[in-house]
Amino acid sequence: MISETFVKSSAADKRVAKLQELLAQVSGSSELGANVAQSQSRARAILSELAIPSTKDEEWRFTDLSALVDINFQLAAPAAVDVFALADSELAETANSRLVFVNGIYAPELSSVTGLPAGVYVGNLAGSNLPPEISTYLAQQQGSEEVFTALNTAGLTDAAVVWVPANTIIETPIQMVFLTAAGATPVWSQPRAMVVAQRGSACTIIEEYAAARGTWCAQEATSPYFTNAVTEIWLAENAQVKHDRIQREATNAIHISKTAVSQAKDSRYTCTAVTSGAKLSRHNLEIFQTGEGTETVLNGLAGISNSQLADAHSSVILNHPNGIVRQLHKCIAEGNAHAVFNGKIFVAKAAQLTDASQLNRNLLLSRKAKVDVKPQLEIIADNVKCTHGATVSQLEANEMFYLQSRGLDPATSRNLLIDGFAGEIIAQLSLPALGAKLSRCIACRTDM
Repeated sequence: MISETFVKSSAADKRVAKLQELLAQVSGSSELGANVAQSQSRARAILSELAIPSTKDEEWRFTDLSALVDINFQLAAPAAVDVFALADSELAETANSRLVFVNGIYAPELSSVTGLPAGVYVGNLAGSNLPPEISTYLAQQQGSEEVFTALNTAGLTDAAVVWVPANTIIETPIQMVFLTAAGATPVWSQPRAMVVAQRGSACTIIEEYAAARGTWCAQEATSPYFTNAVTEIWLAENAQVKHDRIQREATNAIHISKTAVSQAKDSRYTCTAVTSGAKLSRHNLEIFQTGEGTETVLNGLAGISNSQLADAHSSVILNHPNGIVRQLHKCIAEGNAHAVFNGKIFVAKAAQLTDASQLNRNLLLSRKAKVDVKPQLEIIADNVKCTHGATVSQLEANEMFYLQSRGLDPATSRNLLIDGFAGEIIAQLSLPALGAKLSRCIACRTDM
């Protein structure tokens, strides 16, 4: 009889071996500057002590990564895709302000940045006009010791870069599209992005992840694939960044990502994240307010069905007075889907006069749909205004009855109520055309 101790040890060893297997496939780059080289060396040292997390790790308690451990992924090779792969991502407003990466590698033939003002750099790390200070920002965010972030850093060779000079206001939204070209065998890739908004500047970023042959309804790709993405965003004093993040990977994909944001004094960051794709997805959103009078607005929506799992983890760290946080995260789960929300707001003693609110609302459309929520407020300061809460509900019978009594059929009534629930988040997106696409996607995925 195999002992329980042996089984536990074997499972742990398998997770260690899997991480080392993935690490062995990446080499990184020695041409990104001394700071990045040091970060990559530190990342490899950290990874030598870690394993793929299990549900016994508190931060991964609700998200089982066994599928990632069991599948034999190979690092994705460069792949050429035609313009039709972009059809579902195209927005008229970003026709000349769009970067496209395929399998984590820059695709200049699909990109165009001719519609941006002089002095702004939007491109990849090999660009000729790359700002020389780039290495003082790249891979320098806090939280780099987390296992998947460290794995991405260890293999860093290219990245999407948006560099906005001081006092420059960019009216045109900038789109970054990260596609995966899945093939006959499972592949994985590590997209990377960095946005630097210098003092007094402002820009709008649309970040999107999808399968190269996918649709807005995230059809299944040829074979499973794994995306491990990291995005770093730096806001200098009085800078503003509006960030729309769309994850609509194929329904047999695994998507794990980190967005790390550093906000200096009087800066304003708004993130609207919409998740509808991937069999298993996890987005870690980490905000560090590093100056007085900063404002952070976080909007989130997960619309999932069948056996999808969507995990949203966020943390906002306030260390200075007069900080503002506004967070609203919503989940719509149908079928056997499982939504997770874990949001933490930490108010240090120095963060007096903080004004923070956090609300998580969940709509379950079937008896087997499930949601785990963990809103957290940790407050040390004594002069603050902070609130948080969470709700879980189903469609209201009296609302369905009211709509049907006005002549609507049950399906139309149902979708109208779902649209109303999701619309509060969708309306926060930068472009009406993007919101219209996502509204159709949410309605499609939750239609019975």
